[in-house]
Amino acid sequence: MTRVEKSDREWKEELTREEYRVLRKGGTERAFSGKYYDTEEKGIYRCAACENDLFDSATKFKSGSGWPSFWAPVDEESVTHHEDRKLLMERTEVRCADCGGHLGHVFDDGPPPTHKRYCINSVALALAPRDQQEE
Repeated sequence: MTRVEKSDREWKEELTREEYRVLRKGGTERAFSGKYYDTEEKGIYRCAACENDLFDSATKFKSGSGWPSFWAPVDEESVTHHEDRKLLMERTEVRCADCGGHLGHVFDDGPPPTHKRYCINSVALALAPRDQQEE
């Protein structure tokens, strides 16, 4: 794990307005609006802010939620989990372990083998297709 430390100003300069709103301010994109919610392209989903490997397309599934959903991260240490009581709900927020960027939330209603549903904002992700990955 390589911790990425940047000032708020640096993040604002490097990220798009929507990436900044979601990744740095904990926002959420509208359901069914993200570029990855329905894609079936194979590869590794990385953090859009720091390129940390987060999810493998092999763990992606159609949840019907309107956001890309995965049943497990690439590695348990690639994401962190945090209590989220905003919006009068109890949820578990998921953040990038390297830069602390907000990714989405995880729920216990996913498919086997983990029964988890990592519901992630497309704008927080950058897909590295299989044919472009280093071996």
